Amino acid sequence: MNFALSRLDPGDSFALARIDTASFSEKDIIARVTFDPRPSTANGQKRQFQTQLNEFVAGVRPSSHTDISGGLLQALEYLNEKSPAEKTIFIFSDLQEDLPEGYVRDFPMTFADVRVVALNVTKLRSDNVDPREYLNRLSDWQQRVELSGGHWQIINDLEALEKLFTG
Repeated sequence: MNFALSRLDPGDSFALARIDTASFSEKDIIARVTFDPRPSTANGQKRQFQTQLNEFVAGVRPSSHTDISGGLLQALEYLNEKSPAEKTIFIFSDLQEDLPEGYVRDFPMTFADVRVVALNVTKLRSDNVDPREYLNRLSDWQQRVELSGGHWQIINDLEALEKLFTG
């Protein structure tokens, strides 16, 4: 997150949200900002955002379920509201959706012209027994994003993140 912040320009928008039991909610947006056009003010906003990020990380607790679809839908709504020239969603997850009983997330989402980057995808214990489970999760999310017009990318080596911003 700190690397991404360092690469953003004045005028860019950025938001941080968590994925928890019920992620299609404004309450899961931890911090959001549209950087001022003045570089000195934007740098101050970046420092403030970084402080909010650090406070969140220090106090974060695991949730009982994982609503990845709800989190992505919330991110899409934010991007559509802001209408930026480039739309990117970063997701840190094992990509294993685990919904509470009764939650419905089997619906199409439109990722048109949105780049979804899964970062450092965590492998589950069961993936060691059968790596196809891991590969199937990646493939399922890739299909969901790409079939609706989005671009899917996986970066497990965080040093490769710089290439995303430079090329």
